[in-house]
Amino acid sequence: MKKVITYGTYDLLHYGHIRLLERAKELGDYLIVGVTSDDFDKRRGKINVQQSLIERVQAVKSTGLADEIIIEEYEGQKIDDICNYGIDIFTVGSDWVGKFDYLKEYCEVIYLDRTEGVSSTEIRSKNRSLNLGIVGSFNFIQKHLNESKYVNGLEITKINSEDKIPKHMLKEYNLTVEDDYDKLLDSVDAIYIATNPDKHYEIIKKAIEKKKHVLCESPITLKKEECKKLLALADKKGVVLMEAIKTNYANAYMRLMLLAKTGVVGKIVSVDATCTSLRQLEELGEKKITNYQNSICAWGPTAMLPVFQLLGTKYKEKHITSLLSDKNKNFDLFTKISFDYKDATATIKVGKGVKSEGELIISGTKGYIYVPAPWWKIDYFEVRYEDPAKNRRYFYQLEGEGIRYELISFLRAINKKTKVGGIKKDTTLAIVEVIEDFYNKKKNTI
Repeated sequence: MKKVITYGTYDLLHYGHIRLLERAKELGDYLIVGVTSDDFDKRRGKINVQQSLIERVQAVKSTGLADEIIIEEYEGQKIDDICNYGIDIFTVGSDWVGKFDYLKEYCEVIYLDRTEGVSSTEIRSKNRSLNLGIVGSFNFIQKHLNESKYVNGLEITKINSEDKIPKHMLKEYNLTVEDDYDKLLDSVDAIYIATNPDKHYEIIKKAIEKKKHVLCESPITLKKEECKKLLALADKKGVVLMEAIKTNYANAYMRLMLLAKTGVVGKIVSVDATCTSLRQLEELGEKKITNYQNSICAWGPTAMLPVFQLLGTKYKEKHITSLLSDKNKNFDLFTKISFDYKDATATIKVGKGVKSEGELIISGTKGYIYVPAPWWKIDYFEVRYEDPAKNRRYFYQLEGEGIRYELISFLRAINKKTKVGGIKKDTTLAIVEVIEDFYNKKKNTI
């Protein structure tokens, strides 16, 4: 029996894919199809995949052409698969000519001509293009412009900012500065918001009323009731309102969450997260720092994220302790919050005027998960036990601080018509409630 193997992402399976599989099938008696995992695609820089691994595997299976489907997860796996499965022929599209010649040592390599005029990339660009506008500071605009070029099917064309945007950047990205927010909304499909959070409610509300999808830096609002209203309005209008905490979309973080919930360290009884930074405070001084740049708003949502995702939002009690600035009573140089659950506890520490080790520790009855500083830019974590020989390390590629993954998730939520993408509603509301209590002085002050 002659065995043939081929690999692909098979995103948005189309006629070109099917024709290639048909021709691969004709080369032998048994066809194995390797579908690349999301992790491997991201490591190769292919982050614009619109469908999940399960959806792509199901699409290949539905063709009836594959005798066996496997998952490609790591560099060098092709050699392992060829040897382990006793492969006679490796085949792939002609756009890879020469790339896999090294496999000729192990089996015959055949490059098949691709079907002209059919491409998943083109399909994504034509059918799933999103015109995105940005409202916010130059820092946020610059980062998202740089990252958007890696995201197929998304284009940033209009911006609204109080900061002066360099002319070379406007020319390079073909951008238009639109000072009138209403006009900006009329010319885009979706809006990314990175302004002071006390302005979020009105800005978001206006966007949703015009049926524009919204990606907003956390916290979405400073009041829980306002956040509830916006979530309900988004649901009513059939648009996506998505919270932007870029750590949530990093591949390593998602894997960590899944692993922790499997009980790999036993029952989770404690989550401790620390996020601090001094640079902005040193550059601008306390008087020029806005509420959006204080410790609780800038770092609070990120630090609270793993707490609520692992332990839930139904804590029994919380205690907020802050060191406030003498010059701005809404500016916390440092805030520590402890959450008491029925059978667990959590602590977050955030600071713009205090520096500490920015690590994440998830403690369980069998072991613990350790993420070194800066944990919010996670690309590596360890699972540790009493017996060090059982410890395991996990590495995942992180590009662009997670922003490009965040944009991809936003696109997916819109394309799949998900009412609220990314972070669950109860987590979003819990984050806002804690921050609202901070401003209502429901805390101890040191």
